[in-house]
Amino acid sequence: MRRIDGPPARSTRMPPRGAGENRFALLVVVAALAVQGSAYAAAQSAPTMPASSEPPAQIVQHMVQQNEIRAEHLKYFTSRRHYHVDFHGLGRAMTADMDVQATYNAASGKSFQIINESGSHVLINHVLKKLLETEQDDSHQQKSALTPSNYNFVFQSETFESGRPFYVFDVEPKVKNKLLYRGKIWIDAGDYAVARVEAQPAENPSFWIKKTEIHHTYAKSGEFWLPEKNRSESQVRLGGSAVLTIDYGTYQLEDPHGITSAEAGELAARKPRLEAR
Repeated sequence: MRRIDGPPARSTRMPPRGAGENRFALLVVVAALAVQGSAYAAAQSAPTMPASSEPPAQIVQHMVQQNEIRAEHLKYFTSRRHYHVDFHGLGRAMTADMDVQATYNAASGKSFQIINESGSHVLINHVLKKLLETEQDDSHQQKSALTPSNYNFVFQSETFESGRPFYVFDVEPKVKNKLLYRGKIWIDAGDYAVARVEAQPAENPSFWIKKTEIHHTYAKSGEFWLPEKNRSESQVRLGGSAVLTIDYGTYQLEDPHGITSAEAGELAARKPRLEAR
């Protein structure tokens, strides 16, 4: 795994002696937020198909097919993200911020360069950097892919939001995986890409967490749907809350050392590939 470097972490005042148990509980809570946030960072491609009513199983099949096509077409992107963590509980209040240049290359996966960081040393090292490491690993392994192998899909409704039609599904994980979730997804009916996720972790990662709500949105950038914003809020069992937010920034899809993702997609389209019908 490529090393994730950043500026030297700022020191923070340590808690008084006798607070060891609370410190351990705090690290468990905030580390769990890091794992949850990483499950939603996959990109999705946009086909040129009109929206139409169709059987739920076929909708899911089309979504999976388009994600496979995306794997061929999306060759590169970069964006500057902003991460923020706000923790109140267990007798403490802490915040941390980090700006990160995120880069995806189809050949090597994701890499991250920390531009600046501020706030709690505990949150920076045990939440934000942990989050980057988890996302970097999953960009190679794709253990959290939204597919019938990992999830059961139950159709709920069709809806319109901001002038676009969406299919709403409940999703329930089939396998044990700390990166999976249960909740609702909104699939864009024209592009067969997930535009929104409202969910909870499939497994409670810690006794100290009573409940976690995750809100994740995607936005269309060029011909691709890429992560836009994430907000994960955990209620701490002994009182308090931990909130992680991610603003994924503006995407650049052109590799300064190569061709654009769109050009790469045109080349890939000339080769035999899975067709979305």
